[in-house]
Amino acid sequence: MSRIGNQPVNIPEGVSISRENSWVRVKGPKGELSQKVDNDFDVKIEDGEFVLSRPTEQKRHKALHGLYRSLVANMVEGVSQGFKKELELVGVGYRANVQGDILELNLGYSHNIFLQIPEGISINAETAKGKNPIVTLEGYDKQLIGQVAAKIKSLRPVEPYKGKGIRFVGEIVRRKAGKTAAK
Repeated sequence: MSRIGNQPVNIPEGVSISRENSWVRVKGPKGELSQKVDNDFDVKIEDGEFVLSRPTEQKRHKALHGLYRSLVANMVEGVSQGFKKELELVGVGYRANVQGDILELNLGYSHNIFLQIPEGISINAETAKGKNPIVTLEGYDKQLIGQVAAKIKSLRPVEPYKGKGIRFVGEIVRRKAGKTAAK
């Protein structure tokens, strides 16, 4: 029994869900998203709720039931409220600038790194004196925001000895002790 798959998804005001063939489309004030759903699954949209039910108890249907429900719930939340991720650049001289749709990062390499910002995401870079620079990603597609955040984070992973690198705001980094001097 899928506990997540059986839960209904509440549809807020201004959001509409429709099913066309094997695609579920969600429209809202922030944008429009679509997700392919297996034709075997039964989709019901009534009384402001989206309910997904599986046809059989096969292992494959059980595995996909909760997945599809979570994907649709994320789409509904994205087009109504949006998602936000914050990355912190920890290191001496690490900087971030946004110019148009290009993110420029100075991460201690011999050259700056330029990233093209995909459509549907807005990026803001803040630098306050005495604090680490913070890059904020905002958009309505949770998967795209996570993918872009992971790409930015992979440019300078956090190292465990000094804690330098790119991390999520509030992320706890496990530190290691360095070498001890021989007597």
